Amino acid sequence: MASTNGPGALQDSALKEEIQSFFDSAPPLRNKNGRATSIVCVTSGGTTVPLEQRCVRYIDNFSSGHRGAASTEYFIKAGYAVIFLYRRGTCQPYCGSLPDDPFLECFEFTDDAHIRAREPHSEAVKRAIGDHRVAVEKGLLLKLPFTTIFEYLQMLQMIATSVGSLGPRVMFYLAAAVSDFYVPWKSMAEHKIQSGSGPLDMRLAQVPKMLAALRKEWAPSAFCISFKLETDTEILLEKADMALKMYGMHAVVANELLTRKEEVVVVTSDEKVRVNRDKADPSNDVEDPLVKLLVDKHRAHIADSS
Repeated sequence: MASTNGPGALQDSALKEEIQSFFDSAPPLRNKNGRATSIVCVTSGGTTVPLEQRCVRYIDNFSSGHRGAASTEYFIKAGYAVIFLYRRGTCQPYCGSLPDDPFLECFEFTDDAHIRAREPHSEAVKRAIGDHRVAVEKGLLLKLPFTTIFEYLQMLQMIATSVGSLGPRVMFYLAAAVSDFYVPWKSMAEHKIQSGSGPLDMRLAQVPKMLAALRKEWAPSAFCISFKLETDTEILLEKADMALKMYGMHAVVANELLTRKEEVVVVTSDEKVRVNRDKADPSNDVEDPLVKLLVDKHRAHIADSS
């Protein structure tokens, strides 16, 4: 058996140290404005749990994706580059102001070669298209879709290990509703489960606690925010405190189902800050002050790390 302690191993070790020394001494990446670029990975929407490998039936998690989509817009306004990891079919950035009418009904033909937005939707459609184009052209928005719990966690791991080398300038804003239980792929039926077989008896396995791996292994220097949603206000803050300590998050955003669009509570190791939507401005939502608060905390984290 070949020795792992020979000259080749020593050269590899020296090369690793040389490479690490280079990156440690390099200045942070900067955007065109000369400012250091911060990156946030925003996860959004709910994961599905397939019941068959050729999936017909699945268990779903409730989430419209509104919080993740709206927060993405505010992060871009704050100068962040956003990796938007989202559930297919859920809310998208810059679409919150679009009308509830079916999308195609917002447009009309002017002639065979031109299409324009119908009134009164014209300004909202133009603004959404323009803001989205600017974000993409400036390299500030990368959208990555998922559907299943398998896709979501594999993509989250790839993102975290890819950007983890950027250290404290990376934030994870984990607003996705992630399944707690799943059917292991190897024990899953390949084809559609037949109803003629009688009552369905299925054992679900618990999804491993990936937040701990994200925090400690995948991106240990990143600033990590998770979310806790409950329907019982009596246990909400207690559960948020538990998540904060169990996974080593920098903050947990606690939101109650019925009031989640009006207020949230940001729980950290030393304080609980209640964040409310500005009701005087109907166009505002709670994500605006929430993102501003978290951006301030992230800047403090960057300063403390350096």
